[in-house]
Amino acid sequence: MAGPTSSRRQFLKGAAGVAVGLTAAGRPAQVRARGASANEKFVVGLMGTGGRGAWLLREEFARRANLEVAYLCDVDDERLGRAVKLVEDATGRRPKVVKDFRRILDDGDVDLFFNATPDHWHALPTILACQAGKDVYVEKPASHNVWEGRKMVEAARKYNRIVQVGTQTRSGPYTKAAVEFLRAGKLGKVHFVRVLNMKHRDPVPPRLDEPVPAGVDYDMWLGAAPARPFNRNHFHYSWHWYWAYSGGDIINDGVHQIDAARLLIGRDWPRSVISTGGKFAYDDAKEAPDTQVALWEFDDLLMQFDLTLWTPHMVKTPWDLRDTDTFPDWSTNATQIEVHGTGGFMKFGRHGGGWQAWDKDGKLIDEGHGRHPHGPHIDNFLECVVSRALPAADIEQGHRSTVLCEIANISCRLGGRKLTFDAANETFVGDNEANMYLKRLYRSPWVVPETV
Repeated sequence: MAGPTSSRRQFLKGAAGVAVGLTAAGRPAQVRARGASANEKFVVGLMGTGGRGAWLLREEFARRANLEVAYLCDVDDERLGRAVKLVEDATGRRPKVVKDFRRILDDGDVDLFFNATPDHWHALPTILACQAGKDVYVEKPASHNVWEGRKMVEAARKYNRIVQVGTQTRSGPYTKAAVEFLRAGKLGKVHFVRVLNMKHRDPVPPRLDEPVPAGVDYDMWLGAAPARPFNRNHFHYSWHWYWAYSGGDIINDGVHQIDAARLLIGRDWPRSVISTGGKFAYDDAKEAPDTQVALWEFDDLLMQFDLTLWTPHMVKTPWDLRDTDTFPDWSTNATQIEVHGTGGFMKFGRHGGGWQAWDKDGKLIDEGHGRHPHGPHIDNFLECVVSRALPAADIEQGHRSTVLCEIANISCRLGGRKLTFDAANETFVGDNEANMYLKRLYRSPWVVPETV
């Protein structure tokens, strides 16, 4: 890695290599001096080189001359090897490879920490990165549970760190245009929003436990989750469907639409939530539902979420349409948002796809063509790293949208119980059993601290 040359790194030379053990104990992080432009060079460490991590390397980092990938971290040697090749082919430089993310945080030359891990690994590395003076891009959802999500927000604020969550639709110009249209009251008063997450996913067959594959640190992969023998259903990608690591497709894919919907309607916390569902279509190994409905009650507005994982007639906006002026077929669009007002309604697509609005007589009155917002979302993160302004998907906003998914899952796991939510304390009113789900038991040493 090239030696530090900018004023930012000169500022850090004396004390930036803060040991993670010290930051975890509460030692103040060094606030980094910044240059005047997002075009300056940023040194990056990436934790997680699977689907999202590899996508970031291939589609974003490789084309940005101002991002130097200095570290790659993964518990799987095979994935690490593929990621190293991606970086070398794109830049001619070989990054350092580590299996323990704390080695990245120890390096005072690293500016940005990208976290593309499974959900149960989002909180602690983000908190420790904030303590070590790094700005953070963490993939969605913000957290595994409500309590640790709030700790992420506290860490970002305490150490004056920029933390952007990977809900990219917030950075789309077409999203901003849709928000402006709705804020102008052109659909009248909005009282109902419907969020779709309807698609087809194959069932997950049961698998037997087996020896840990060579080159895999499975204990590190499990992290804070309970120890268990190696099982491929509790490993790459299939982890999405198990409560120990995630929360099913409402939080895997649905959080994108839920976050966009919350932005469109301009609401933060619901008064209550009720959710029901189950494994209706597949008798498979998943724990999370393949069919789920959630209803959040806001002041004078209801937001409904519909999930199915067995509907092949519902499809996501095709990739080859997302950067064009062609709108999706709304009748079969799997990930759309419907906004219903007293004067008309809107159909909105995530990750490109655009939006269209009709009046009460069904006449098209406005529309906005979508473009995929991945690039603008990274642009926004880098701009805010320089300016220190809150990013489009600041951790507070990412946390609030993730909480909607998490409390819906709690209601569903409790048999469809209606839960009253106390937003000030982020707890449920008068329901001790439900409150038990707000925080997990952490496996040492991967414990999110009470005081960050």
